[in-house]
Amino acid sequence: MFKKIGDFQKTWGYESAATEKLFGNLTDEALGQKVTEDGRSLGFLAWHIVTTMNEMFGHAGLEIDAPGPETSVPENASEILAAYKKGAESILKVVAENWSDEELGDEIPMYGEKWPKSGVLYALIAHEGHHRGQMTVLMRQAGLRVPGIYGPAKEEWEQMGMPAMA
Repeated sequence: MFKKIGDFQKTWGYESAATEKLFGNLTDEALGQKVTEDGRSLGFLAWHIVTTMNEMFGHAGLEIDAPGPETSVPENASEILAAYKKGAESILKVVAENWSDEELGDEIPMYGEKWPKSGVLYALIAHEGHHRGQMTVLMRQAGLRVPGIYGPAKEEWEQMGMPAMA
């Protein structure tokens, strides 16, 4: 959990940049990629990450400049990326303007429970990381390049002249 808004901002800066990097490799054609017929599509997962910013922080009493969960998944990958960038920047601003370091331990109602504000910030990052992982599988199936996030991806090892780890 975060003790300081600045610590969240630093972590969110890295995590949101990683998500932008992943979203930047999406194509319009790949957005319909699924693992199973009744599974979630690549586009749905990306849009879910975007809309969760508005939805989650709305429950926490903050208004984030991002589409809500009632909005339809765009058919254009660049629209998803643009909406994500706008929402991610909004989070940095809105959290800094409305929450203080001293309030991060304060509990607020979230999804029928009480969460500390720092827990909301952590949940956002964990949720996003979870769905980024799902997206990488679908991206590989769609033949898209998967960028490294916490270390080099297969193609990045090869670019460095090193064999990809088995």
